[in-house]
Amino acid sequence: MSYFDKHVFFCTNQRAGGEDCCNNHGAQKARDYVKDRVKALGISGSLNRIRINSAGCLDRCEEGPVIVVYPEGTWYTYVDENDLDEIIEEHLKNGRIVDRLKI
Repeated sequence: MSYFDKHVFFCTNQRAGGEDCCNNHGAQKARDYVKDRVKALGISGSLNRIRINSAGCLDRCEEGPVIVVYPEGTWYTYVDENDLDEIIEEHLKNGRIVDRLKI
């Protein structure tokens, strides 16, 4: 059994030399947005046990920016806050995979 109901990892890696990476696509800002939204919605912490974390390189740069949600092991890409809101609402709150964003 997983310690968290959902554990979300955002690749926030920044590569040197201008190589493409998730952080070039605003990954840190996206991670901060989701962390704040999950907290504001009251679905983080000891009751719902949803945890939002930064990760180093998740080695899927060509599909980035990327996040992965455990325990399901579901990988997503996103473009904007609308995509992130959909992942929060559908997957984190309601347990439904967002197929259109899945990689």
